[in-house]
Amino acid sequence: MLASDLARDIGGTFHLRIEDIDRSRARDHWEAQIYTDLAWLGLRWEHPVLRQSERMDAYRQALETLWRRGFLYPCSCRRRDIRDALAAPQEGAPVYGPDGPVYPGTCRPAAPPAGSPPHETALRLDMRRALQSLDPASLWFEETTGKGRISLSPCELIDGVGDVVLARRDMGTSYHLSVVVDDAAQGITHVTRGEDLFEATAVHVVLQRLMDMPSPIYQHHRLIRDAEGKRLAKRDDARSIARYREDGLSPADIRQLVDLTPRHQ
Repeated sequence: MLASDLARDIGGTFHLRIEDIDRSRARDHWEAQIYTDLAWLGLRWEHPVLRQSERMDAYRQALETLWRRGFLYPCSCRRRDIRDALAAPQEGAPVYGPDGPVYPGTCRPAAPPAGSPPHETALRLDMRRALQSLDPASLWFEETTGKGRISLSPCELIDGVGDVVLARRDMGTSYHLSVVVDDAAQGITHVTRGEDLFEATAVHVVLQRLMDMPSPIYQHHRLIRDAEGKRLAKRDDARSIARYREDGLSPADIRQLVDLTPRHQ
């Protein structure tokens, strides 16, 4: 609703994107529910809807470009390997970034790998090497919620974000890579997302600079929480929009429930 309001207020176009690169978690009836719920809330979007599962070639091309420039390396570490490495006494307490514990660099090579990027292997961004190729003054983005220009610290990107995965072994891409490629392809000018994705935005800005793509203006909104202040999430059995609709609430009631005024401010 925030994104739709913002698009309306600035005379823009609202887009809906189906981010279904993880096919193991994609179901036709869940996608149909998205369309039903958003239409009931009064949202209207451009057609056809972009589906990420149909754009794997574009993501592969982006990965090959980053690989040729020496910014990627293969990683064979499993989550348990990373946990065990971070649990070593000399490592101290693990630092958490947008994808969980910051990767300790176990598979990071001293020099960029030669040859072609391997298939069915995770590919990580060598954050330090990538930042060495960029002007630190270019690491910023615009925020709509009164914060203006947000500058990103190379040190914080290295230590607090680290070498994120840009291609998962089981899907050939990642959220970070796919949304950056798609935002550029669709000419997206404004992105509305939760404040929990603020660090992910930092990753996306780095990728935009590396691939010479424009950065949208971002709006990081507060999260919807329950009475105890806990973030609502599907894994915690949070109530669905369909459930509220079945209970007789209206779209206006939903806006009031989340304290969202008709305009996006």
